[in-house]
Amino acid sequence: MGADIWGYPKSSGHVPGDTLIGYAVEATDGGIGKVDRHTEDVDRSYLVVDTGPWILGHKVVLPAGLVDRVDRENETVHVDCTKEQVRESPDFEAGQNEQDVTFVRLIEQYYSNRHM
Repeated sequence: MGADIWGYPKSSGHVPGDTLIGYAVEATDGGIGKVDRHTEDVDRSYLVVDTGPWILGHKVVLPAGLVDRVDRENETVHVDCTKEQVRESPDFEAGQNEQDVTFVRLIEQYYSNRHM
């Protein structure tokens, strides 16, 4: 996952302007939560996922490049990572600015260097 980590893959079926808030999020090995918010910023698109009871009170930022497929019919976003990778991802604290350069670099490094 190189420089395109922050862009929705063309093959994902993501359509600019679609609202994904509330969609379920499925990792390659099971559900991880629901989309709390998402962006379509040029060069910095991402999902903020509320993991709900799975990791109580935890939210994660997933770069849009991880989106494998958007299933509008079932309101589900499928992402190309495992539950364990999400569990081990950098913490996203309430009130933290997801645009903070240090946090953005941490997310880039984590997901760019994952071993699958």
